[in-house]
Amino acid sequence: MQIRLSGILCQATGGASTVEVSGATIGDILTSLVQKHPAIQEHLDDGVAVAVNGEIYRDRRDQVIPEGSEVFLLPRIEGG
Repeated sequence: MQIRLSGILCQATGGASTVEVSGATIGDILTSLVQKHPAIQEHLDDGVAVAVNGEIYRDRRDQVIPEGSEVFLLPRIEGG
């Protein structure tokens, strides 16, 4: 499954904006992503949102990702 990254997350993957990962749930793909790109762990610890087919999930690592879904990983946006 391919996931798309934006912003600062691309820096942790050597500039790649699309990364191939494996897994059936959000937690699985995040684990796969860290195994391939350990530097991204810092950003995951800061908090990220995962958009699956346009629906944003936060703190739902057990969410199943349907086959063929479009998946985006979005960094936390600071502000107030």
